[in-house]
Amino acid sequence: QVRLVESGGGMVQAGGSLSLSCSASGFTFTSYAMAWFRQAPGKEREFVAAINWTGSAPRYADSVKGRFTISRDNAKKTVNLQMNNLKPEDTGVYYCAAKVQGGRVYDNWGQGTQVTVSS
Repeated sequence: QVRLVESGGGMVQAGGSLSLSCSASGFTFTSYAMAWFRQAPGKEREFVAAINWTGSAPRYADSVKGRFTISRDNAKKTVNLQMNNLKPEDTGVYYCAAKVQGGRVYDNWGQGTQVTVSS
């Protein structure tokens, strides 16, 4: 079955950087688009970034453009999120997600990793 395991979360001061990684298994990685979502306390889960199976044409939420970079390594079956110039409003649980390339919704989720940015 599809398994997504996030790592790399932690606590950092505003202006700092963190790198998240998601390790995938149980499916044909190159047939899936991958994404990162996040959920802040008391808020709904929101889209952060996505990347297609080739690794081209990444998409970002306006709130993270220019600060976050999504990438994937199809040989290692990993997707990464490099987060720079972090802000307190970036605090939340970050989730890795997968969907069949061309599918409508992300229907496979990891357990999440906590990111806390202090001011």
